[in-house]
Amino acid sequence: MNAHLASTGSAYFLETSKPAVETHTLSVIVDNEPGVLARVIGLFSGRGYNIDSLTVSETQHEKHVSRITIVTTGTPAVITQIIHQLDRMVPVHSVADLTVNGNALTRELAMVKVAGSGEKRVEALRLADAFRARVIDAGTQSFVFEITGKPDKVDQFISLMVPLGLVEVARTGVAGIARGAEGMRV
Repeated sequence: MNAHLASTGSAYFLETSKPAVETHTLSVIVDNEPGVLARVIGLFSGRGYNIDSLTVSETQHEKHVSRITIVTTGTPAVITQIIHQLDRMVPVHSVADLTVNGNALTRELAMVKVAGSGEKRVEALRLADAFRARVIDAGTQSFVFEITGKPDKVDQFISLMVPLGLVEVARTGVAGIARGAEGMRV
């Protein structure tokens, strides 16, 4: 008997494939009141979902409404489950999956501190110019660059700064909005 057949207990060679893990950007409109963010985040931590990026800000002061932008990863079934669970929460007005809806704009801001001198300093300035990063602080031993753009552009800039003397990074997290005339319902 074939050793593989004996070990699996099956005469069929069925491939057991796992669903692909995807990254999605969710935009959630919520009431701007104490405890709402904790409840939304509690949904993620209570079920073992990961948050890759989280951005929150009041967007309509007169309506006391905030937008929470969450970047998370999971299988398509997990992402669907997250959206349904968020949508059922009382302080949540609407949930949009910007990844699925397409045509969304996502941006992130980062401040990147690089220390160095001589040729490395010149190279850091050259790369910053190529990435349209602005120098927001400069000293004789270091620079702080400000860069905005898609998260993968920010990632690439940071990785190029590592060999040039990367010291520290502060990132805002992803902000996203759908294109077009329609807005999310409140």
